[in-house]
Amino acid sequence: MVFIRQPLGFVVKGAEHRVLRLHKALYGLRWKEVLVVSVYVDDLIATGARAEDINSFKREISARFQMSDLGALSYYLDIEVRQGKEAFTLGQSTYASKLLERSGMAECKPCVTPMEERLKLTKVSTTTKVDATLYRSIVGGLRYLVHTRPDIAFVVGYVSHFMKDPREDHWAAVKRQLCYVKGMVDQGIVFPKTDRNRLQLTVFSDADMAGDIDGRRSTSGVLVFLGLAPILWLSMKQKVVAWSTCEAEYVAAATAAS
Repeated sequence: MVFIRQPLGFVVKGAEHRVLRLHKALYGLRWKEVLVVSVYVDDLIATGARAEDINSFKREISARFQMSDLGALSYYLDIEVRQGKEAFTLGQSTYASKLLERSGMAECKPCVTPMEERLKLTKVSTTTKVDATLYRSIVGGLRYLVHTRPDIAFVVGYVSHFMKDPREDHWAAVKRQLCYVKGMVDQGIVFPKTDRNRLQLTVFSDADMAGDIDGRRSTSGVLVFLGLAPILWLSMKQKVVAWSTCEAEYVAAATAAS
């Protein structure tokens, strides 16, 4: 037999000194149905395994607050959701188009890669200064676009290093990314409907040895798939200076494992 102290919030008044006998294990329980509610200010998303649970939640919340039911999710925080029988997709084509207009690149010529091959930039550039406010605004917009575009995660992180004192060569790299976005404005993430038994977790990691020419630090890249769908991605400068390509790869692998 197993006994536990009374959990906080479930203490029996007048019997605080008593313990509880366990009839079921606390760990390893499998919850069959889960309702998840995401809240941003006054916008809510409710999702779950059963439609009746979602409808029950909506009835309960509508009884307490004035609420509009907008039906199936289609647009939330500038992220477009398209739901189909075989898959659903997340994209930001409208947001990307607005970003191109705001940067004056709406009529730019598309390119097929987001960055010049082997491009190396430095914080001590001697090229002409550019509008720092515009630079930070556009790079910030690109960072938000990374929510549905893992293909630009590395290059957006790279140009983010020059926010303090952006120069013409830094701005040229940002415009190259915008040209790439122009050619791929409708791209997004596809989540195909998959049998739960086939949802294998697959993790990829990589590193560019000493890619930062100012501090000689490498950059870790991580991409995680659940089944056929990417669910997590990141590109971040490593906290240590790797002494070899092997060490940089191990640091990236450790980040991926975490």
